[in-house]
Amino acid sequence: MGTDLPLIAGLAIAGFSVPSVLSAFSEQRPPRASAAAILIAIGLITYAVLMKPGGYRVDEIPDAFFRVLGRLL
Repeated sequence: MGTDLPLIAGLAIAGFSVPSVLSAFSEQRPPRASAAAILIAIGLITYAVLMKPGGYRVDEIPDAFFRVLGRLL
């Protein structure tokens, strides 16, 4: 689970930042917090992909999600 947690956390942060970006653009204000969240998400995902030997394939992401969920519960 060493690299699964950063991958899933990065994907979750990226997913939650999308509504924030859309809200900022619709209200015509700069998306500063959203940009920071996206940068953090990119960093976490990049770390996870680079530290896992062979990287991640798209079909491995659900398995990683359930491994992390199972470990937390």
